[in-house]
Amino acid sequence: MTKARASLPHGENAAALETRSRAAQLRALLYAPELSFLMEAHDGLSARIVEESGFKGIWASGLAISAALGVPDNNEASWTQVAEVLEFMADATTVPILVDGDTGYGNFNNMRRLVKKLCQRGIAGVCIEDKQFPKINSFLGEGQPLADIGEFAGKIKAGKDAQTDDDFCVVARIEALVGGWGLDEALKRGEAYVDAGADAILVHSKKSSADEILAFMREWNARCPVVIVPTTFYSAPTEMLQKAGISTVIWANHSIRAAISAMQDVCRRIQSERSLMGVEGEIATIQEVFRLTGNNDLVEAEKRYGKAREEVQAIVIAASRGESLGELTQDRPKCMIDVRGRPLLRRLVSTLKKGGVRDVTVVRGYKKEAIALPSIRTVDNDAFAETGEAASLACAAESLTGSCILSYGDILFRRYILDALLHARGDIVLAVDALGADKRRGRAERAVDFVSCTRGFTGNYLLEKEPVMLTRIANGIEPGAVDGEWIGLARLSPRGSELVKAEVAAMESEGVLGRASLLDLFSRLIEKGEKIDVVYIAGNWLDVDDIFDLAEARNFL
Repeated sequence: MTKARASLPHGENAAALETRSRAAQLRALLYAPELSFLMEAHDGLSARIVEESGFKGIWASGLAISAALGVPDNNEASWTQVAEVLEFMADATTVPILVDGDTGYGNFNNMRRLVKKLCQRGIAGVCIEDKQFPKINSFLGEGQPLADIGEFAGKIKAGKDAQTDDDFCVVARIEALVGGWGLDEALKRGEAYVDAGADAILVHSKKSSADEILAFMREWNARCPVVIVPTTFYSAPTEMLQKAGISTVIWANHSIRAAISAMQDVCRRIQSERSLMGVEGEIATIQEVFRLTGNNDLVEAEKRYGKAREEVQAIVIAASRGESLGELTQDRPKCMIDVRGRPLLRRLVSTLKKGGVRDVTVVRGYKKEAIALPSIRTVDNDAFAETGEAASLACAAESLTGSCILSYGDILFRRYILDALLHARGDIVLAVDALGADKRRGRAERAVDFVSCTRGFTGNYLLEKEPVMLTRIANGIEPGAVDGEWIGLARLSPRGSELVKAEVAAMESEGVLGRASLLDLFSRLIEKGEKIDVVYIAGNWLDVDDIFDLAEARNFL
């Protein structure tokens, strides 16, 4: 027996149809002279794997999609939720998808809307079964009630009238054999469904042999293509099915079942062994996940269309002891003081890296061997006891290239402050606490990095969008001229890095680098007419100079 060919669209052959829409490709499979196969998929990833495995079409199984969503196969997942999954499947593939549409999700009107939405998503066809809504899986229970033949035929007509692609296929699934209604009822229903416009029928059986299906085929007389689902009679030889005149075989649930078995095995082994060693060589690599999900294409698209991501590095000056902390810094620099279980420097580096600053250079000095954190580079200022911050910065001159963050090694700050600096314009930008000056004056023994600016902090969002320039930075500024405190954090553009690097070299050649601070460095740049921008903040940072600061740091976190 051969397949019926009366419904081949426009008189074209199957090979020509494969250059047309996916619906036309499905129709070609249904009417091709050789046996066709559809493999189950339940999401975008499994659909892509099915296509890569060589299948020319996909069965979007209602059972498998429901299982992947973690719900029973009885219409608990709405048709719109299923349609969302189908959209991902269609986007991930190029081959046609035949959807398990259950009972059409309601009456003829639901069927019309379903078909319209499937056509919009590039779905090739839908298979609906002649049971009552909500459906019950065919393999559960016995004697399930069937839909009225006339009502179901109306759904088929409604679906065909609603399709926007002429080649879209409506497959009518006959459940008479599963429900125990017998061969004659199955044949009667098949004839009615073809008369209503079905492009193919799916005759279903849950016997362990193909006898019911073969009996049906002997009586059917090839009125239209016949699709089968040999889940229970899986041992039936493929040659026998071909000889019987079967059009298409659906392997209906094997991807999801394979996934379940594999996940159960791996999860049990990892839980039992408390290690990945036993399974790592037996599962897909992360690179394979990236390949299947198109991450490599995304990387190329990012290069072509995306805004280039600026690489930012950081230099952290952490050479000093911190004598005000007394015995706490006897065997370590203050940047390595424990703050709630982690060294201060580690918390600072973590904030930088979370903000996208991956390359961090730390300038060490006092007890330098104590600074041994992973994922940082270190340079040493062995003359730390006789030199200041500018000399420490000079030790990291090779890292003063491109966009760069400068930071003291004893500060903590909220992430948004770093983000504000990274997005600020200007070649040299300093983070200034507008509230810090008043807070610091009560502790006169401490040197505070006061600043004066072209405009003070107003708290007005619109005004704060206007640029603010640094006019003076020093430890001793008269109170009426103070606009805030520099927190020890700055951002340099590539040009800013070159300016700072050149000024450090100039200070060294003039013999003034040794005891100079960063305040001296910035002051020299201002005197030469370079603009230094200011980003105002209002608290949410602190530095650790003494035990009072250390107590505050523990509360800060």
